[in-house]
Amino acid sequence: MNYHDTVHWMFKQLPMYQMQGAVAYKKDLTNTILLTDYLGNPEKNLKCIHVAGTNGKGSTSHLLASILQEAGYKTGLYTSPHLKDFRERIKIDSEMISEAFVVDFVKQHRDFFESHELSFFEMSVGLAFEYFKERNVDIAIIETGMGGRLDSTNIITPLLSVVTNIGFDHTAFLGNTLALIAAEKAGIIKRNIPIVIGEYTAETKPVFDAKATEMDAPIYYASDLIHEEYPSALLGNYQKHNKKTVWQAIRVLQSQGKFTITENQIKKGFLNVIDNTGLLGRWQQLGEHPKVICDTAHNAAGLQSVMEQVLHEEYDQLHIVLGVVNDKDLDEILPIFPKNANYYFCKPNIPRGLDTLILKEKAAGYGLEGAIYTSVSAAYQAALKHTSASDFIYVGGSTFVVAEIL
Repeated sequence: MNYHDTVHWMFKQLPMYQMQGAVAYKKDLTNTILLTDYLGNPEKNLKCIHVAGTNGKGSTSHLLASILQEAGYKTGLYTSPHLKDFRERIKIDSEMISEAFVVDFVKQHRDFFESHELSFFEMSVGLAFEYFKERNVDIAIIETGMGGRLDSTNIITPLLSVVTNIGFDHTAFLGNTLALIAAEKAGIIKRNIPIVIGEYTAETKPVFDAKATEMDAPIYYASDLIHEEYPSALLGNYQKHNKKTVWQAIRVLQSQGKFTITENQIKKGFLNVIDNTGLLGRWQQLGEHPKVICDTAHNAAGLQSVMEQVLHEEYDQLHIVLGVVNDKDLDEILPIFPKNANYYFCKPNIPRGLDTLILKEKAAGYGLEGAIYTSVSAAYQAALKHTSASDFIYVGGSTFVVAEIL
């Protein structure tokens, strides 16, 4: 199989949460452990930072990688989901894993994958660990897919663990209270391994404190820090929390004495994060007149922050290209969107995409009015057609909507 055929097989042959949703979710680490044992436990040869959280874990992971690259370290980066190409998930110093490595890995181990019915995410994690080991990275930033305790990445013993924040997302799997969700995320806390918490609430802090005490893990609360804020290429207002989390994580890493990172390298890491890592879709500007912004925020906490920033923009008329997935709680997210905007409803081109008629009808109940379009691209082109140079276009609601525009 060539690269296209290989990735197609990975997407279609085995469950993939990004595409199928709940059917792909597995509630234990048995298969991941089985796979890494079969591969010779490549993860045990890696120095890692493990990153979990409801929002901001992608930005945090990329910022950490950027700083470490500026410090001269060969840095692996494993994140999810991807926007355009599967290989975005696995990078070393901003360079995506080669197509040939993906093809060879699947070809060599396909019989094992099929006989043990491994999931898409389990295969991807094994691939990342094997790639980082073979390429002899100095450090790898490993982002969880969902949750933490039962996430396939949670077989590593990192130098440092990070939980960015806790919000309501994937409640069918992680729990319907902040405390329950925090307990799942806190599952990445390992014995005697420092843990950095980006943001906390009165409901989540006791959960983190208790888990850290149980595991004898030094705990650091980044949001309590007072320090100089360095500028960054990531322009979303919400990035101030992620930057503080990263700053605290780097300080802990420095204190361990295993990595030498200067203040200038931290500053350059923040400024050059997009160039260093290729991160896309975080308050990303696509046009100037009219100003066009896309963002991958897709749950209530993330969208609340982004909409606050949208409403502080200067424009004559606001246009919003909106699409979501079918397991999204519309009653939770639709009230966040402004009524004084023109909406262009669309369906992401994946099996999980929510039908535009359902989205339009539900949105109307919250005073959000607009037309439906046959595709994300058609909705976006319509928005561009109906705007003046002094208007503002926001594109979002789902990672997959942003992916189709990019």
